[in-house]
Amino acid sequence: MLKILVFGADGQIGRSLSARASSDLEVISLGRNDADLGVAEHCAAHIRRADVDAVINAAAYTDVNAAENNEVLATQINGLTPGVMARACAERDLPFLQISTDYVFDGSGTRAFAPEASPNPINAYGRSKKIGEDLVRAAKGKSAILRTSWVFSEHGTNFVKTMLNLAETQSSLSIVGDQVGGPTPAIEVADALVIMARAMVAGHPGGIFHFAGEPVVSWAEFAREIFSQAGKHTDVSIVASADFPSVAKRPLNSRLECASFTKGFGRPLPDWHLDLKRVIKVLERG
Repeated sequence: MLKILVFGADGQIGRSLSARASSDLEVISLGRNDADLGVAEHCAAHIRRADVDAVINAAAYTDVNAAENNEVLATQINGLTPGVMARACAERDLPFLQISTDYVFDGSGTRAFAPEASPNPINAYGRSKKIGEDLVRAAKGKSAILRTSWVFSEHGTNFVKTMLNLAETQSSLSIVGDQVGGPTPAIEVADALVIMARAMVAGHPGGIFHFAGEPVVSWAEFAREIFSQAGKHTDVSIVASADFPSVAKRPLNSRLECASFTKGFGRPLPDWHLDLKRVIKVLERG
């Protein structure tokens, strides 16, 4: 049996990891009340005493706009604490898996960003996640960084739930059409992390990998598919990012090159349409 310690039990991916527990997978989940990522040593203490085979950090400060005014806190949670956690894992020779984001890139060009591409974040959230990546790698333990994008599920706050809520009161919406990326189901990210953890326990060296849903779409296209599958008659007008004021600047190109993940772990990328249908059905049931 594989035993993993998961930080971030309250989040989309953390909840999805807990849902994957089975006869050959034990998931020990820690939420905000159990482990405060604002206090790094408390998290490290959990790692030092846990009877597990691997550690996954699915916790993060994810409010992109709020991070602009709270960069110190975002950096602690997304950057400094994961570094301390990775060092605690290195002390015990435990694989440590850190979730990261397309926001470490600047979104320039139209080509998909490869794992080895140089990060160049354009907002506080991206900067905080890059610091986390750097410190995890600097810990010199068995580590893997999985960058993903546009995560959605039936849990928490995400674009799918926001669009469905807005459709209840609005007949038309203006959605940006010049930001493109791969919507990614949280449950698929959870499965990817479990596959990686099993491989690392068996000797895989880890590294940096990308994992995102297919096909690539704009936010406006994603919104239209959400409304179509949900049977909502909500018109979508396309606007440019420049015409849609936001506290934090967003990358226009969030395409991620995922070939090294699919080849290295034998897991195809998910078609997000299928999970979107499942998520909508779950939300409709309440």
